[in-house]
Amino acid sequence: MADAIQFVDANGLKFAYLEEGSGPLALMLHGFPDTAHTWDDLRPRIAAKGYRAVSPFMRGYHPTAIPERDPDQETLSRDPLALIEALGADDAVIIGHDWGAAAAYGAAALDPDRVKKLFTIGIPHPAALKPSPKKLWGARHFAIYKLPGAPERFARNDFAALPAIYRRWSPLWNPDPTEFDDVRASFSNRASLNAAFGYYRKLSPVPSASMKTRIKVSTVVFAGLDDPIVEPADYRGAARMFENEYIVEEVRGGHFMHREHPEAFAERLLTHL
Repeated sequence: MADAIQFVDANGLKFAYLEEGSGPLALMLHGFPDTAHTWDDLRPRIAAKGYRAVSPFMRGYHPTAIPERDPDQETLSRDPLALIEALGADDAVIIGHDWGAAAAYGAAALDPDRVKKLFTIGIPHPAALKPSPKKLWGARHFAIYKLPGAPERFARNDFAALPAIYRRWSPLWNPDPTEFDDVRASFSNRASLNAAFGYYRKLSPVPSASMKTRIKVSTVVFAGLDDPIVEPADYRGAARMFENEYIVEEVRGGHFMHREHPEAFAERLLTHL
């Protein structure tokens, strides 16, 4: 594992990150409710393949700095591009899960020359998703998390909502309770918890410019076969948003497939690096 948290200034904010290995940059972006530690299994595997594997704590996730305002999609899309530059690289492989996937899609659309290859996990391209009663119910947290007091309710009873979210989005996963320790540690900083909910507060039903732009970067998307909300067909249907190679990998697991079956997942991803 990475020895220590490091810091870098990018896009007007001080980002904390974990790093392993040397070589071309592989930037690994986490989602909600998660931290840079979601990549603790995959990061050293990528480093062993000759990459400099860097996983930042996303905007507002402690110990990354707390932004002054809730981030819109364009800000999130520019964060990875700014991090690539701040880390001294010309380009990077980008791997994103959940909100990290949304940021990765946006970054690849805005500046394809900076993204050598794109890997996204658990989220089809947002502009291609077609609403259905099942999806709207599964994504009800998008509305609930916008409500006043949502962060405080999430924190009740030692973050009882945290394992509940993992069970709902990855129903076949039975993680050890310690799996959530890093998230609790980050969200124990209540300003950080509030900032994480800011992603949802700012979320607009109208796609931003980066979400409407077709992606020219070679892309591999990972669809969880046990995901109760989105299906492999949703990922295949998103192919219209891509102009280059677009591969859908169907793997075991739900929304957190990279943590549910880490070795099998890593094996599939590493074949595409």
